[in-house]
Amino acid sequence: MNIIDERLASLRKVMKKNGIDACYIPTDDCHLSEYVGDHFKFRKFITGFTGSAGSAVITQDEACLWVDGRYFIQGEEQTRDSSVMLMRMGEPGVPEIHSYLDSTLRKGQCLWFDARTISRTDEKRFAEEMERGGRTVKTDVDLASEVWTDRPPLSCAPVWELDVKWCGESRRDKLARIREKMKEKGAEGIVLPALDDIAWVLNVRGNDVPCNPVVLSFLYIGMDKAVFFVQKQAINEKLFRNLLEDSVECREYSEIYSFLRSIKEKSVWISEDQVNAKIALSIPEDVRIINEAAPVSLMKAVKNPVEMQNMAKAHLLDGAAVFRFIVWLKQNVGRIRITEISAAEKLLTLRRAQENFMGESFEPIIAYGPHAAICHYAATPETDAELQPKGFVLADTGGQYLLGTTDITRTIVLGPVTDEEKKFFTLVLKGHLHLMDAVFREGVTGLNLDYTAREPLWSIGCDYNHGTGHGVGYFLNVHEGPNGFRWREMAGRSDTAAFEEGMITSDEPGYYAEGKFGIRHENLILCKKAEKKDNIQFMKFEPLTMVPFDLEAVDRNLLGDEDAGRLNRYHRQVFDSLSPYLTEVEKGYLAEATRQI
Repeated sequence: MNIIDERLASLRKVMKKNGIDACYIPTDDCHLSEYVGDHFKFRKFITGFTGSAGSAVITQDEACLWVDGRYFIQGEEQTRDSSVMLMRMGEPGVPEIHSYLDSTLRKGQCLWFDARTISRTDEKRFAEEMERGGRTVKTDVDLASEVWTDRPPLSCAPVWELDVKWCGESRRDKLARIREKMKEKGAEGIVLPALDDIAWVLNVRGNDVPCNPVVLSFLYIGMDKAVFFVQKQAINEKLFRNLLEDSVECREYSEIYSFLRSIKEKSVWISEDQVNAKIALSIPEDVRIINEAAPVSLMKAVKNPVEMQNMAKAHLLDGAAVFRFIVWLKQNVGRIRITEISAAEKLLTLRRAQENFMGESFEPIIAYGPHAAICHYAATPETDAELQPKGFVLADTGGQYLLGTTDITRTIVLGPVTDEEKKFFTLVLKGHLHLMDAVFREGVTGLNLDYTAREPLWSIGCDYNHGTGHGVGYFLNVHEGPNGFRWREMAGRSDTAAFEEGMITSDEPGYYAEGKFGIRHENLILCKKAEKKDNIQFMKFEPLTMVPFDLEAVDRNLLGDEDAGRLNRYHRQVFDSLSPYLTEVEKGYLAEATRQI
């Protein structure tokens, strides 16, 4: 019996002892975050799957793991040697989790989940479905801690203050703006559970989640003061005083629930989609709940002039590091031993040499050959492939700077590539250029624009199984809403807001040939106002990422004159912008890499 099946057996014993027939285990922490700290990775512990999204259901007879299209290949590989069954979401014959539970649990049986790691909306649905079938729900036991005996403690990294010169707006002004929104809604208080929202409002940063400079905390904002629920030992005396000066009181992280049970406000604003169920259930029944998305997500997504200016500078610093990496890679592959892991380490070294670099913005994806067909592949010592002077390596990486957050993917030619590889490299590049060059009227969303990136692939009956783009934070989470690009709405995702000036979004179409190769081209693009004509405001995108695309894999016959012009204009901009950050020798390499075609 392998380690995962041993853990499942232990869980089933604890389930039986507590009268539980099925466990629902999502990826989430108490803040419903996309990326979670080690303390909250129970789903990874119990299934062996390391992806950033996915949910498990464990019964006495079965262990099922639901993943979306980004993780089909990875999920298959990581569950192969255990009894965990992979459920490919959206595929024919695969039930959704609620349907599975409805058909599996009989009258009188019991479902368990941790009410701190599930939204109020989902908790309501589970409770209603279980009650309808004569079944029950239990949330008052901590099964994870009973089974996971060496569970890591909660992270408690130091919290520090981000100077206004970096972020462009004081927390006092941000709180005032939020309170204006509260007045409009008739709310006397608002609960903010999202870690990136809290960090943005208070102008604080931390290191409680790898690659995401956030602080494990909750924030309650009243009309006169705010309460920051945080591990107090993480706050230094100076920050404590500065927060108090802005009427922000610090209390212990775990006190959020007892605090809410005692509030006197008559109305409180929460989003039941975004707040954990225990928080919602802690609010007294006589308090009127305003159940709407919090205003902070949109405020945070619309970068102010200081943030926009700093983000552009961050991308130049980052672009210089990434271009040096590409040059090094091309010069040394086949001459010295380079693996996926050692290549990632080299790029990190180059980024560390840049001014105001604070760390990586996500776990780097350096994927060679067939590994690149796994969308969110992460090399391990067991899978660490050696790069060869042939084919592609896909490098999807990013940096955190005091100046902002970067996220870039380049598919790099290491040697001879096939006609098939050139074909799809070029078609994906066409889609990328179409979206980057889009002009559209105000009010348009990513649902309207996603087609522009997919059309070159759709026209030949091909596609990619992920969104085309996501919002990006300012020295915060590399994934943030409410802006994004996708062709359909997805349950549980809030990324379909209309584009506004100041929003930063990734443009990253791809193509993945399982067992052969993978291609993705990604820039971050800034939404700006274009011309206004006949009282219609038009919008456009400007690229922030300044790194050339690999011309060695471009099939000029497939690109066409208009798209070649788009690529040439972008490459001219790359050369002009990046040159001041490079040596004379590096400028020569850049001139060749950005040559007009």
